[in-house]
Amino acid sequence: MIKSKIIADAMTTNWVDRWSPLFLRPLLKLGRFDRPIGAWLLLWPCWWGVALAAPQGTYPDFRLLGLFALGAFAMRSAGCAFNDIVDRDYDNRVDRTEARPLASGQISLREAILFLILMCLLGLVVLMQFNKYTIILGVASLVLVAIYPFMKRITYWPQLFLGLTFNWGALMGWTAVTGSLSLEPVLLYIAGVFWTLGYDTIYAHMDKNDDILVGVKSTAIRLGENTRAWLFIFYGLTIGFLVLVGIKGDLMVIYYFGIIALLFHFKNQIEKLDIHDPVNCLRIFKSNMIVGLLLFLGIAASKLSIM
Repeated sequence: MIKSKIIADAMTTNWVDRWSPLFLRPLLKLGRFDRPIGAWLLLWPCWWGVALAAPQGTYPDFRLLGLFALGAFAMRSAGCAFNDIVDRDYDNRVDRTEARPLASGQISLREAILFLILMCLLGLVVLMQFNKYTIILGVASLVLVAIYPFMKRITYWPQLFLGLTFNWGALMGWTAVTGSLSLEPVLLYIAGVFWTLGYDTIYAHMDKNDDILVGVKSTAIRLGENTRAWLFIFYGLTIGFLVLVGIKGDLMVIYYFGIIALLFHFKNQIEKLDIHDPVNCLRIFKSNMIVGLLLFLGIAASKLSIM
């Protein structure tokens, strides 16, 4: 077997390369367990939805938070495996992705498909623990999951489709508590879509030169030197829709303190961004973990607050 290498956007101290058995490393890397930030970015909208749907004066349902955590990590791994299967002939031509297990030959296509099936089965087991409405939404999300990897061949806006996919959990988190949909989670979902447009445009700048060479598209290529101005628009709309969530959901003042913190965090991202420095782009992309946490804490604190 070809020797496993640390993949470009993984930390050199990641647990997979340090502690996991050698024979499991390619599969764990296929599922991005060495780079968990993507799973967190998929999970946060789920937790936002659960927290937003909690009755005033209560904590978010810890059982639902746990189920969504397991489901997010399983389905993110499945989505990454599917993406690598679709992109295997592209990945081995791009510096950042050439060390991925399938592109580099560390695992076979058959092994990747079996891993994909296993992760989907795990996700299905988790999904079946929810109510009927949430199960229907979960199944519906597979349409977005299936089409996303092909979008960069068709449009300069694949990041929009990632946003539609990655923030679906905001709807599911709400319905898992309430058994129905309303305007609040829809506004939260839209806010998440614009947030993803921002952070994944930053991420896409890491690959833009290779993407141009192999003929795939992204918002980084489309927006180019105007990226900073567009980030103000994306993040500004994120904040705007989050304010609407607070108004429609009758959230308490403490929620808006969280929104102010997000505003300053987004401003800091934009000011420090260097679209020509991949290391800088990766660091700022990863800082969106803070965004997810701040918003979750803001919603949860509002539900427990009396002011």
